[in-house]
Amino acid sequence: MTDILPFLKSLVSTSGVSGHEAPVAKLIEEKWRTLVDETSLSRVGSLHGLKKGAGKTPRPSVMIAAHMDAIGMMVSSIEAGFLHITQVGGVDVRVLPGAQVTVHASSGEDLPAVIAMPPARLLPEGEGNGVVAIKHLLVDTGLTQREVEKKVRVGDLVSFSNDPLELAGDVLSGHTLDNRASVAALTVCLEELQGKSHVWDVWAVATVQEETSFLGAYTSAFQLRPSIAIAVDGTFAKGPGANGWQTHPMGKGVGICMGPNLHPFLHKKLTELADKLEIPWFLDVAPRHSGTDAYPMQVTMEGIPTALVEFPLRYMHTTVESVSIKDIQRAGRLLAEFIASLEADFVEKITWE
Repeated sequence: MTDILPFLKSLVSTSGVSGHEAPVAKLIEEKWRTLVDETSLSRVGSLHGLKKGAGKTPRPSVMIAAHMDAIGMMVSSIEAGFLHITQVGGVDVRVLPGAQVTVHASSGEDLPAVIAMPPARLLPEGEGNGVVAIKHLLVDTGLTQREVEKKVRVGDLVSFSNDPLELAGDVLSGHTLDNRASVAALTVCLEELQGKSHVWDVWAVATVQEETSFLGAYTSAFQLRPSIAIAVDGTFAKGPGANGWQTHPMGKGVGICMGPNLHPFLHKKLTELADKLEIPWFLDVAPRHSGTDAYPMQVTMEGIPTALVEFPLRYMHTTVESVSIKDIQRAGRLLAEFIASLEADFVEKITWE
């Protein structure tokens, strides 16, 4: 199996705040170009990679979706050379003070910056106790007030910029691993398929705006009309203060999710295949909306049978998200083996029992 770590590091180091995914889409397209037969962009910017199957036309198709957008921030006002910001997606405000960021300025420059928290004594009474509200945080570019006002405008994006860090135990830590790690898993899948025959067409899709509206998954599923769909995303890993039934050990296998958002037949086939291949997996349960691209794909058109493959992610929506590289590779291999196992009449065999 190829080493996916260098590509994952490049993914994490490339900007792509939700609604502005063009930089990372370009990087992914360059990687996928040699792994698929065709690449294209949807009208809203999702990247589509088509790997044609060997079956007779018209062939059934499977859509594998991994969202490429990231949470981030946006400039909301400028005051005395410092920038006030607001959230794009579900940013955990607690981790912002001290964060290294990049301001994507209207001038065309990427400005390195830090997020600063004023001393408690300088904040309104009571505002300095506990978590400081985002409206009081300031982005400092190091530039003078005049320089900032020339370069930056309200609405400019701000993305996290700390470098990814390899921890012990085959773990990578950094920002934006939700969900660039899934893009890496999907890439592993495409690499694995280079040596396998598959009857079905495969649509590899890096979706936009999952963190804000699920726009990419809705629109790509509607455009591509796949026979079945699989979302790839992170789930909650066990860690400090996170040890309940909704969390899972990192580095111990792939999550195969079950719940009303997911089709039981696809879930059964994936778990049976994982057992057959001795790929370690765990059951993740989503009693309602899975909070992933699985939902918009499931409810598109007359409904698409959908599954969800996951990997545990620690410290979700922070700048130090952590994942096991082994889990990413396992997820990619399971996806490839599942695609290769699909027979021409698989759709006719789908039942609810």
